[in-house]
Amino acid sequence: MNKSPARAKELMRLQENIHSILSESQLDKDRKRWTDILNSVTDQDVERELSISAGKFSPERLAVLVSPAAEDYLEQMAQQARQLTIQRFGRTIQLYAPLYVSNVCINRCKYCGYNESIDVPRTRLTIEQALADADVIAAEGFRHLLLVSGEDKKFVSTDYLCELAGKLRAKFSSLSIEIYPMTQAEYSSVLSAGIDGVTLYQETYDRDVYAEYHLAGPKADYDSRLEAPDRFASAGMRRIGLGVLLGLADWRTETLAMAQHAEYLMKKYWRSQVSFSFPRIRPATNIQSQWPHLVSDANMVQMMLALRLCFADAGIVLSTRENAAFRDHLMNLCVTRLSAGSKTNPGGYGSEKDAAEQFQIADDRTPHEVAEMIRSKGYEAVWKDWDVSFNKLG
Repeated sequence: MNKSPARAKELMRLQENIHSILSESQLDKDRKRWTDILNSVTDQDVERELSISAGKFSPERLAVLVSPAAEDYLEQMAQQARQLTIQRFGRTIQLYAPLYVSNVCINRCKYCGYNESIDVPRTRLTIEQALADADVIAAEGFRHLLLVSGEDKKFVSTDYLCELAGKLRAKFSSLSIEIYPMTQAEYSSVLSAGIDGVTLYQETYDRDVYAEYHLAGPKADYDSRLEAPDRFASAGMRRIGLGVLLGLADWRTETLAMAQHAEYLMKKYWRSQVSFSFPRIRPATNIQSQWPHLVSDANMVQMMLALRLCFADAGIVLSTRENAAFRDHLMNLCVTRLSAGSKTNPGGYGSEKDAAEQFQIADDRTPHEVAEMIRSKGYEAVWKDWDVSFNKLG
């Protein structure tokens, strides 16, 4: 019996993986095809896409919205993105804080202050020290906590994370991690302990550029890192965070690759929520200061607006890497989540203020100053993760 065309298409989709998608679309290397497409976009192409209902994705549509031609339409894009964001998320901005538990790392990434070859003060927080920093964060009002670490699996082990999560759950409504890639079984273990979200940046989807910047350590394995979101999504993680490190490769083609990854994850793991982060290269101890693909404020805004106009329900996250004025401007356009009062060194909230930072923050306002700014713009600062409460009732 012949399969229907619809069923055959569905079976083909289920057999796809992110490797084949990026390879077939020529977004993991040799991107000249997309560069030519981007440079050929006309004003008429942009106007046509902006006449279509916002929130719909196709690679071709996103290419138009991130093209050089679309730079002259940022105001129109901003108006549509703002309306769509309010429609989907209301006038709310969720606040979160990162808690760095270790700056020990066995990777040699040329852009990172935790690079294993750099001689900087290294610190690992015991469970008790991590809880002390968490107490400071909780006292500020935060109920969404992001645990961050270098690739320090011997110390920041699955057991460490499970024990820490078990002791943090009473203080925080949602716990996420931004650490090294784990196995699916390890992700399942930390999920059971109370960690329900994972953020993992591919850094760059261009294989050649990836090899140039990741010199040694487990992170040098492009494919293993690319497969990690499949592992934590399969484990049942509720939150999936994606991002590229802006400054390593051309931002336009990086946006197209990340969007392909997001669409694939949304279709395959539809119960999970996907969000985009936009980390730009920031100064760090003993790290080079020249980068070939630095992204301007205007281009970063274009990237964020274009993704919102293609992904109506995706989270848009902006960290304290960005300065206060820039964050204030973006907050009422498309952003749904902001960090505040961040410390990027282990123990930075209390016990170990001299430990090396991963990077220097640009917005040093207190959490309550950020919350007041949000309120002054007619939005509500949300400290608690209400989704978790609703899920527990279900």
